[in-house]
Amino acid sequence: MFLGIVTLILLITFLGFYLTDPRRIINGFLFNMFFCSFLIFFCYLAFSSDIAIFRLIAIAPFFIFLFISTFGLFALIIGLFLNAKILIKKEGRRFSNCLTFILGTCLLLLILFLIIDPARFLSPNFKYMFSGASLIVVYFFFHLTNFLTAYFLYQFNRPKNNQDFIIVLGSGLINDKVPPLLASRINKAIDFYRKQATVASPPTIIFSGGQGPNENLPEAQAMQIYAIEKGIPPEHTLKEDRSVNTYQNMLFSKQIMDSLKGSEYNSIFTTNNFHLFRASLYAKQAGLSSQGIGSKTAFYYWPNAMIREYIAIIVMNRKRHSIVVGTILGFSILLTTINFFV
Repeated sequence: MFLGIVTLILLITFLGFYLTDPRRIINGFLFNMFFCSFLIFFCYLAFSSDIAIFRLIAIAPFFIFLFISTFGLFALIIGLFLNAKILIKKEGRRFSNCLTFILGTCLLLLILFLIIDPARFLSPNFKYMFSGASLIVVYFFFHLTNFLTAYFLYQFNRPKNNQDFIIVLGSGLINDKVPPLLASRINKAIDFYRKQATVASPPTIIFSGGQGPNENLPEAQAMQIYAIEKGIPPEHTLKEDRSVNTYQNMLFSKQIMDSLKGSEYNSIFTTNNFHLFRASLYAKQAGLSSQGIGSKTAFYYWPNAMIREYIAIIVMNRKRHSIVVGTILGFSILLTTINFFV
């Protein structure tokens, strides 16, 4: 009974946070807590029952966990190296395309570090430093799991067909033309525009993106031309051509919408699905209540993009993470110093 009540409370708490605002990492933490509580509760019920199938279902997660803990890390490393090879082959040799290779290398070095265990070659006085480093790794591991859960939960966001505006976030031009990645964002907005037009007044599409250093026209203009060629009426389009990053996309687009509708309007934004959650955080920072819809991305592009997104999330909250890491390191150094003189 106690486990059931705890599970129900966690579910209600998660739904309350998620339905209020799905753009929070704490949603991932609350869902993970609920899911773990549900598994424990289900296992208790299963082993309290005489039905064999329930027991088999309850045992399955433990076998999966055992398999992942035994072979999962090695499979992940191999997968990261293979993905890096495919991505570099398809997208070119750029540092931003090497993140899966770098992560795979770091994980491989971590395994070697654990096998060698250099702490045994050092004075016991340094044990607190190693404990502090381990605690930092655990902290970021749990933060990563919460981020991934919140990220995937946000993918289920489905805005209503009552929008006044659709903001299309820019991602750069190639030879002054809309590349496939950016085209997928525009196409997603066009699809939503046409679906809403069949049941309500069509929204206005705001194309947001300034002019890059190697571009001969603003990104917003190229995006607008692309959409008009796809059949969108020019009078249902607007340009925001000053922004140079996602936060400015949201902020400057908000200024346009505020000037036209005041504060009473509904809006959404479109971007690629890997960028969706972080873009929603920037929308929140800019004071927009807009939720996002994501266009599909090639599967081979996902792992590298997710690493980049997580790094960007860390940078967005660098002050909080610096405080946590600094506190752990501070206590580790303090305890190590005290241990030297005791």
